[in-house]
Amino acid sequence: MIVRNWMQANPMVVSGDTLLSEAKRILTEHNLHGLPVVDGGRLRGLITRANCLRAAHFALRTQNTDELNFFSTRLKVKDLMVRNPTTIDANDTMEHCLQVGQELGVAQLPVMDGDQVVGIISANEVFSLAAHFLGAWEKRSGVTLAPLELKPGMIGRITDIVEASGAEVQAIYPIGKPEDINPQEHHRKRVIVRFHCPSTAIVVKALEDAGFPVIESVQAKH
Repeated sequence: MIVRNWMQANPMVVSGDTLLSEAKRILTEHNLHGLPVVDGGRLRGLITRANCLRAAHFALRTQNTDELNFFSTRLKVKDLMVRNPTTIDANDTMEHCLQVGQELGVAQLPVMDGDQVVGIISANEVFSLAAHFLGAWEKRSGVTLAPLELKPGMIGRITDIVEASGAEVQAIYPIGKPEDINPQEHHRKRVIVRFHCPSTAIVVKALEDAGFPVIESVQAKH
């Protein structure tokens, strides 16, 4: 999964001299989380919705006419933007992008192709990606298996059990969480199975009868 295929392409940008009040308006009206700041064709910073809201709330709380006037007519994007923001390359993988965001606690990443800003990855794109993975619009049922050590043939066996119970498997996601992983067992993961079927309870019983404990199950609502 390549970033350029999932990013918000051709993002709106602002210059450093744009008034912060104008940036706030753009972010709010277009439901954006961040705007790359571009001057002279080069990325100079990133202004986020959180930056703008904090400044606006401060000005409103003071109830000071001078503060409100300063925010509205003088405070500029370059005064509050994140300088030299963390970026991601358009040809990087989404897995790498998510890892960078999580490790650095960054919620918006401008996407670069050489020196040019060609996109942005924000919470909107991450939620979209998660929704596609989980089949949010497909009304899938699903189960999550307790952490297990994946061995050759294990995924195939789980698939066979689920389909033998009358379900139609749509996707299987082995997911490792730090608290699940024993240093000596690097392949120990939870397994999420998504499928279509009339009754999730039948699938749960089939898996548990085969020795796969189910820690949660969801029946799709039609």
